[in-house]
Amino acid sequence: MFGTLFIQDWLVAAIVALAIAGSLLHSAYFTWRHTQRSRKLGCEKAPLYPSQDPFGISTLLETLDAAREKLLPQLAERRVAFLSRRHDRYVSTFRICQAGRENFLTTDPKNIQAMLATQFKDFGLGDMRRNVANPVVGHGIFTTDGESWSRSRSLLRPQFTRDQMSNLDREESHVQNALRVIPTLPNGWSSPVDIQAVFFRLTLDSATEFLFGKSCDSQITAMQKEAGQASDDSFLYGFDRCMWYLAERLRFERLYWVIYNKEFRKCIKIVHSFVDRYVHCALEEVHRPEKDVQSTEDPQSQYTFLKALTGTTKDPVRLRDESLNVLLAGRDTTASLLSWSILLLARHSNMFERLRSVILEEFGTYDQPRNMDFASLKSCQYLQHFLNETLRLYPVVPFNRRCAIKDTTLPRGGGKDGTSPVYLRKGRTIMYSTYVLHRRKDIWGEDAEIFNPDRWIGRKVTWEYIPFNGGPRTCIGQQFALMRSSYVLVRLLQRFDKVEDVHSEREIRYGVSLTSCPADSVTVRLHQAEVEG
Repeated sequence: MFGTLFIQDWLVAAIVALAIAGSLLHSAYFTWRHTQRSRKLGCEKAPLYPSQDPFGISTLLETLDAAREKLLPQLAERRVAFLSRRHDRYVSTFRICQAGRENFLTTDPKNIQAMLATQFKDFGLGDMRRNVANPVVGHGIFTTDGESWSRSRSLLRPQFTRDQMSNLDREESHVQNALRVIPTLPNGWSSPVDIQAVFFRLTLDSATEFLFGKSCDSQITAMQKEAGQASDDSFLYGFDRCMWYLAERLRFERLYWVIYNKEFRKCIKIVHSFVDRYVHCALEEVHRPEKDVQSTEDPQSQYTFLKALTGTTKDPVRLRDESLNVLLAGRDTTASLLSWSILLLARHSNMFERLRSVILEEFGTYDQPRNMDFASLKSCQYLQHFLNETLRLYPVVPFNRRCAIKDTTLPRGGGKDGTSPVYLRKGRTIMYSTYVLHRRKDIWGEDAEIFNPDRWIGRKVTWEYIPFNGGPRTCIGQQFALMRSSYVLVRLLQRFDKVEDVHSEREIRYGVSLTSCPADSVTVRLHQAEVEG
């Protein structure tokens, strides 16, 4: 009996040893094969950012510490600076091991152009991003690749025509609600107000009305809450927490599944239930007899994204997913851009005065506005230069990533001088930092970190400036975000002739979730302009 057990144990040990040996041989073969292919393509290795352990736990902790301190973009900048000193040249592409996975990080315009345009078919979002975001936004334009992405793009593109985006009457109602939250005292000044919170509510209200035909009225809810009245702000809370959890899951790389607790699941349910109600109503209307729809529909009713989408698909899950994908992008990017804009204007009084002067000249006063349309807003040169410069120094998406969907290369980053191509195995992730790219002194000059809208006079840019990405996946809502940001800024600067940063001495920190906004409240005081007769 003991002899039989001994033989069985020996067989098990032998099988395990053979399996391990087979796995090692298999790994060694593929490493050799990739090495040979890399040499044939003239590729060389990119520098490696040092980790204190072979699994990249120290770099993960470094990243999590920077996230807690609200200094994530500067961490990327410090890593580039560290490797640049070590290699005695500007290192724009390097390898980094984090949470057991070796990724690349690049700030090289040529490499970014390759991923987003010239080698577009070699790169995708990758399974990890889909897995990270799937519990909240499912399968939509910001989580899919290939044919699924093409279908989403085709589905959504018609919803972002100029006519749909040019309806500013709807935006005006949300601006008015926002201004009600900023009352002024007899001396003309407002009490200190967190303008960023106002903007995030404004853009959520605007986005939900555009998407669903009915605003969630978070601004009104906030006013009721402040007045001590009963109000339901569960969707606002649930949505914001979902965005935070998605960002945390991304930082944990392949360990993303660790972040899936009770609160996260509760917030997902709140968000899905909110959107599902609108989807249900839209589908009910589609299935209603045509004569009933005509009799109840207001002839002056405005365009509704979800209603238009039902003309293409009747799948309730698809409708929810695509709506949430657009809501996620449209709400946060616009609110972040507005928050950065007001923070900068509060800290650069000369630019506030100049921008306000241009706005009054081109668009009139608050009570007597003129030329408030898409074309006029877009052609206001200094306003657009101001927004460009804001997006350069404070891009609302400071980091992005792509995944190699086949064995491929990047044009630059390898070798001693960094000019050789870099070999990428299928499945390798490449992160790119818009924040660092937009501050490169060799591209933007020695004053790259200085806020200066005039640098845009006559300036033509290509892949060194990508606030809305580039190539086939350029953000389809780019003009939507810029137009609405322009409109809100114009109306605010028509109404107020001064703005003060209550915490002007405070260092700027970054709240990075899926987008980036000021980490600390943008607390300002605003002075109401006198009404001109």
